[in-house]
Amino acid sequence: MHSPELSLRSRLWRIRLDRPSNRIVIGVALLAYLLISWMILKANGNPPIHLHFDASQLVDASIAIKVHVAGALSAFVIGTMLMLGVKGRGLHKTLGYSWVGAMMVTALSSFFVVGLNGNHFSWIHGISAWTVIGLPMGITAARRKNIASHRKQMTGMFVGAMLVAGLFTFLPGRMMWSIFFTNGA
Repeated sequence: MHSPELSLRSRLWRIRLDRPSNRIVIGVALLAYLLISWMILKANGNPPIHLHFDASQLVDASIAIKVHVAGALSAFVIGTMLMLGVKGRGLHKTLGYSWVGAMMVTALSSFFVVGLNGNHFSWIHGISAWTVIGLPMGITAARRKNIASHRKQMTGMFVGAMLVAGLFTFLPGRMMWSIFFTNGA
């Protein structure tokens, strides 16, 4: 039985960050993000960075970008609730299907969002393709009562497609960066 008053540490333990593969993926992604961000900022003369919120670029963005961001934000919130919550209950199943829907919206809408690699698909679209294929596999594993496979696939989806891919949307110069940060004096 799970106690409703689990500590944050024990809840994070259940996210499976204790697995070396997840820690390595997150660690490598953070190092790559920091290195790439440093290189971008250095190429631009190391401007000072200030925290601010300006959603005007998102408001003016295409419908594909708005749908993509809405799906990603929904998937992140629902996914976090799933990772921290009790597994195997009715709420987990309901939230799980909602998360799969939000992830599918995020992945499919990404194919209409280009710009990181000119007007061509980038490596992030590979993660989207993997997500479109992996989500049904994770559902199938749960339906077949293969909970270990379901947990591994869905946690991998959350870590890879949400945390890692989401992190790289915050590179300096990209839209999400400019919504939350500004460069300059």
